[in-house]
Amino acid sequence: MIPELGQIALLLALATALIQGTLPLLGAARGRADWMSLARPAAQTQFLLVALAFGCLVSSFVRHDFSVLNVATNSNSALPLFYRVAASWGSHEGSLLLWVLMLSTWTLAVALRSRHLPMPVVSRILAVMGLISVGFLLFMLITSNPFQRLFPVPPDGNDLNPLLQDPGMIVHPPMLYMGYVGFSVAFAFAVAALLGGTLDATWARWTRPWTTAAWAFLTLGIMLGSTWAYYVLGWGGWWFWDPVENASFLPWLAGTALIHSLAVTEKRGAFKSWTVLLAIVAFSLSLLGTFLVRSGVLSSVHAFATDPQRGLFILVFLVIVIGGSLTLYAWRAPKVGLGARFGLVSRESMLLANNVLFVVATLSVLLGTLYPLLLDAMGLGKISVGPPYFDTVFVPLMAPAVFLLGIGPLARWKQAELPELARRLRWAAAVAVVAALLTGWLAGRIALGATLGFLMSYWIVAAIGVDLWERLRPAGSLPKSLAARARQLPRAMLGMMLAHVGVAVFAFGVSMVTTYQLERDVKMAIGDTTEAGGYVFALRGLKEIKGPNYDGLQGQVEVTRDGKAVALLRPEKRIYRVQRNPMTEADIDRGITRDLYVSLGEPTPDGSWIVRVYFKPFVNWIWGGCVLMALGGALAASDRRYRAKQRQEQAQQVGPAGAVA
Repeated sequence: MIPELGQIALLLALATALIQGTLPLLGAARGRADWMSLARPAAQTQFLLVALAFGCLVSSFVRHDFSVLNVATNSNSALPLFYRVAASWGSHEGSLLLWVLMLSTWTLAVALRSRHLPMPVVSRILAVMGLISVGFLLFMLITSNPFQRLFPVPPDGNDLNPLLQDPGMIVHPPMLYMGYVGFSVAFAFAVAALLGGTLDATWARWTRPWTTAAWAFLTLGIMLGSTWAYYVLGWGGWWFWDPVENASFLPWLAGTALIHSLAVTEKRGAFKSWTVLLAIVAFSLSLLGTFLVRSGVLSSVHAFATDPQRGLFILVFLVIVIGGSLTLYAWRAPKVGLGARFGLVSRESMLLANNVLFVVATLSVLLGTLYPLLLDAMGLGKISVGPPYFDTVFVPLMAPAVFLLGIGPLARWKQAELPELARRLRWAAAVAVVAALLTGWLAGRIALGATLGFLMSYWIVAAIGVDLWERLRPAGSLPKSLAARARQLPRAMLGMMLAHVGVAVFAFGVSMVTTYQLERDVKMAIGDTTEAGGYVFALRGLKEIKGPNYDGLQGQVEVTRDGKAVALLRPEKRIYRVQRNPMTEADIDRGITRDLYVSLGEPTPDGSWIVRVYFKPFVNWIWGGCVLMALGGALAASDRRYRAKQRQEQAQQVGPAGAVA
């Protein structure tokens, strides 16, 4: 009866979400405190019910309950336990339930961490999130029931997609969905502010830590997906501009613009209408990504093959959410006002230019992703938009954004002087140019693309160094004074600096691996060797292996450098017994400055094998940079000033006798 218990829990969660999405909203409009007080209990109840349903689904997978269609389709009795748990979100139905669980988790977090907010504001925020839950719960119960029964019960299941039988799939989807769904909080805050007419610096301060936390989760989720593609798909790349990859990248770009815009709205009261629009756009792009992945319009290793009914449902939901929020925006935004004025050269203008570049980059990626789909839908033929388009359009937009990234934090609010900025940054510019040329020379050749990438990386680090020194420099030069000032720096500022350093590390890794990597696709028999990057790869043997649900062949590739042993790599070729899908399992010797990557291709008629060998310099800096960005976001979101200001606002709302002021 566990699946039926999960089904009942989802139905009750839908009823609870309906209450959460209607009565508190009406209560805020009519001033009914009793209706508004239902928001928090409803949010907490909905979370418990969705968590119970998710636990029932995981239990069905763990217990091999093949009477559940979802389990029979995506699991097998030979599947290891941790993959059975991951299989619970490895299908369309299961991943949709995971999405709803993440949404209810964010809703619970807002309910618990919003005691300082006025009751009407909290009611509107939680009501908006409740209405979003209603849409997804209806979608799941009507078209994608994860607990649908199967009769007659099969003796065993079809097994999980071999591509998903990887430890990365245990962490990647939850992390990615936490980021995806996290933008619903910023969306709910924006819609609540439009409904209540409270678009001001206080609203931005309430929204900023939630948005930053969602952005950090999404950064980690994208990074984990990139890492998975790197070593699982066997092609050795870190980003392919796949449409589904773009589906997660689009809200990240919009979210990055939103974070910077929120900073201006909080500090200066400017960009208010623009910031609200970005909050709506960021979550709308998350919903668009959901539609692309689940509608069946995309063919990708990341996409869920689904029927048109599901695509139509979520398309209607998409139109209602985006259309409704944009209509509300068009009605309320003109009444907001323009906010504080600022000069042509100021921190506001730098952040505005940053926003424009990120929005244009978002639109360019959106165009490259949707244009082939629109042509196909209109019967005008099939075209493929790949890396050449995105590299040509996206990179030139990001170069000036990185340049502004170095200048913006040093510019003064309201009005800055260009000669003063040039004077303060002259040594940073000189160091960046010299270091970029020197790095190219040390790498073996000075290439234009790589040198520009190095220049951007060193420019960011040098500019941050100037900014940090100016903030820490004491009247004297005692180390104690430096340490004391360092402890006084706000977490939000340190988080910003750390995230920007992450961008620099990322750009350095991309420049290195794109320009200086070496690839060899060679036919090798046992005893044959090949060379890449100064390393010699020798195929020493092949042996048959047996896994829990697959059979395979494992190569033994010895790697040496200058006659000294470096590593013994064991790439595999697997055949999964149920689905009979061949899978390539690369083996990688990882290092701080390089990866040695080997994968087995196909056998040849003479008994040899096609072996792919890569030398990838600094490739791990790409993901290390993403981790630094996410850590910077987490540090900024945890800034104590947000909580202190919130307590101050709460105290101002309550009079000395404990009554609401």
